[in-house]
Amino acid sequence: MAPTQPSEDQEKLLDDAMKEVKKQSFQMKRCLDKAKLMDGLKHASNMLGELRTSMLSPKCYYELYMSVCDELRYLEQYLLDEFTKGHKMTDLYELVQYAGNIVPRLYLLITVGIVYIKSSSTSKKDILKDLVEMCRGVQHPLRGLFLRNYLLQGTRNTLPDCNEEGEEGSGSINDAMDFILLNFSEMNKLWVRMQHQGHTREREKREKERMELRILVGTNLVRLSQLECVDVEKYKKRVLPEVLEQVVSCKDYIAQEYLMECIIQVFPDEFHLQTLNSFLKACAELNTEVNVKNIIIALIDRLALFASRDDSSGIPSDLKLFDIFSEQVAAVVKAREDMAVEDVVALQVSLINLALKCYPDRVDYIDKVLKNTSDIFQKLSVEKLKMNSPVCKELTRMLKIPIDTYNNILTVLELKSYGGLFDFLDYEPRKAISSYIVNNALDHNTLVPSQEAVDGILGLVSSLVKDQDDQPDEPDDPEDFAEEQGMMGRFINLLNADNPDQQYLILNAARKHFGSGGNQRIKYTLPPLVFSSFRLAVLYKDMAEEDDKWEKKCQKIFVFCHQTISALIKAELAELPLRLFLQGALTAGEIGFENHEGVAYEFMSQAFSLYEDEISDSKAQLAAITLIISTFERMSCFGQENHEPLRTNCALAASKLLKKPDQCRGVGICSHLFWSGRTTENEGAELQDGKRVAECLKKSLRIANQCMDNTVQVQLFVEILNRYIYFYEKGCEQINVQLLNQLIEKIREDLPNLEENEETEQINKHLQTTLEHIRTQQETQNDDGPLYEGVVL
Repeated sequence: MAPTQPSEDQEKLLDDAMKEVKKQSFQMKRCLDKAKLMDGLKHASNMLGELRTSMLSPKCYYELYMSVCDELRYLEQYLLDEFTKGHKMTDLYELVQYAGNIVPRLYLLITVGIVYIKSSSTSKKDILKDLVEMCRGVQHPLRGLFLRNYLLQGTRNTLPDCNEEGEEGSGSINDAMDFILLNFSEMNKLWVRMQHQGHTREREKREKERMELRILVGTNLVRLSQLECVDVEKYKKRVLPEVLEQVVSCKDYIAQEYLMECIIQVFPDEFHLQTLNSFLKACAELNTEVNVKNIIIALIDRLALFASRDDSSGIPSDLKLFDIFSEQVAAVVKAREDMAVEDVVALQVSLINLALKCYPDRVDYIDKVLKNTSDIFQKLSVEKLKMNSPVCKELTRMLKIPIDTYNNILTVLELKSYGGLFDFLDYEPRKAISSYIVNNALDHNTLVPSQEAVDGILGLVSSLVKDQDDQPDEPDDPEDFAEEQGMMGRFINLLNADNPDQQYLILNAARKHFGSGGNQRIKYTLPPLVFSSFRLAVLYKDMAEEDDKWEKKCQKIFVFCHQTISALIKAELAELPLRLFLQGALTAGEIGFENHEGVAYEFMSQAFSLYEDEISDSKAQLAAITLIISTFERMSCFGQENHEPLRTNCALAASKLLKKPDQCRGVGICSHLFWSGRTTENEGAELQDGKRVAECLKKSLRIANQCMDNTVQVQLFVEILNRYIYFYEKGCEQINVQLLNQLIEKIREDLPNLEENEETEQINKHLQTTLEHIRTQQETQNDDGPLYEGVVL
């Protein structure tokens, strides 16, 4: 094969050839119009002589070829008209065989032969055989490929497509198959031969040119698929065996890869279903450079799509499709020891897709693929797969498929070999797939109803639950870590059984897993467990009539909660366990089971201990004592014996706050305990101890007077005024109009002395709002409301 010229020369060569084609075609048409057939054929031969060139690239040669073919149609139409006038085609068929050069001679022969076939069905099969055999005369790859393509295109509507031969010599489907299969075989040989001509350094260029020409060879298979009389039996016994024999024997990886994909694409799915074994066996015999993975995956994906289509008949029940693919894929992997591991995994991924689409109920098929993959990894001694490595990407894709398909983590747990594949992943990809699983459960609100399922899932996603041996030394990004653990906290809400006793076992199992998560994780995961336990205790209360042991079970739950919250204290957390203890005390008091007062007292005392021992920041102390007082004020489960020391402790803690403003506010808040606090002796009625309320407010006022900062002092006076008004409106006898007037007067004296700034403005606004409230009450005085008569505004 002569070397092609540089691109600038290519354009000139093509342009010259095109000019000659136009010149000769013009002369041919003029002669034919004057009924000078022999002269017309001579000019046609000269025109076709341009196709003898070896200097053009495949792309330019194709342009020239198309131009020549367009002109030959005029000749073909002329000859058809001549036949209708009585001209004998047999004479012409003999005549054109004497053309000087073989390329023009064969193009003319094919043109006359096509006219002969179209005009008469007699001897059709002989002419077809004659033409396809004579084309062997051109062995130059490029010229031969286009010549045979001309033959194939010209005969596409004239091939015999019937099972029985009609008129003598008209041929049957067998003759059509012989014709195309022989043409295919010869074209493939020419196409492959292109690879071995020229210098080795031009290999890439030759491969590119071959890829440009591949459709010429593939068209033969398209023609075969278009023959209506080629049924499954003929395809199985005749067409596929001959095509596969040619594909395998050519030993050229480009041809093998393209033609195998061609077979998959052009023939019907029903044909593939009946010939799987022979096709897949051929895959194992292909050149080692062929990407067999892509071929098998293309076939699997096509059949899986066929099975899931609404208009398809589906996979025949007697066809063990999955088993066939599974065995043949294993054979291919075994035969190709050098196959890349990622390609092996990709084949297993396609098997999973096949099983899910064709056999959605057969979980065991998915498990079989997962086990095979695990066995292959063990055999190849695959170690921890790093994030973004090719094998890791394929394995991650495999592990995600069951999650995305089932959208149910419980079904994924049924896959016994699923978790084993996690061991081959490094920490990062293992954590990524774990997050994917948990997110899927959250997105689809998948409830986890048993202790076994909890153990299974949390064991599977353990990289999110506790530290790992292969975890990097550097800590995770704080924001990412918080988001990830927040997700695990939300997941705990999905641990939900229908039976309360089972729910307790679930929470216990979860506690064992999350409890080993380390100090950084448990602050996200243990609080949701505690709240789930509180909900369970309330559920037992609601079922009191059905379960006579509900009180003991509640007691057990609060012991569990106490231990869980204590674990947070050991992790050097203070505010979080304090809040949980207070919530526990509140819940125990509301449920009212046996010994609930003792449990609530224990939880309150633990909150006090945390306040005293662990909280040192002054702002945090004020927030904590406010929270303790607010919680205690809402509770009504304590008898006087327990209520009194707790009240006293609150007041004492408030008065011991370091900063005077904090002391003032803390003592002021305590006043509410002596008014709206409730004990069991009062049967839920408020204490309304006006004397103690007045003492607290007086002490609060005294502390405010001790503040050195005038602005803060006035701000505290306004806050205390609001408390006075609150208790005055509640009917506390110790708070009277005289006290209100004294405090308002004091504020009005001090306020003008403050510096004018934003803080002062806020204090003034607060005061005016307070006075406006009193004014409104005075104007809308009614019998039920407080009497503000005498208050000087």
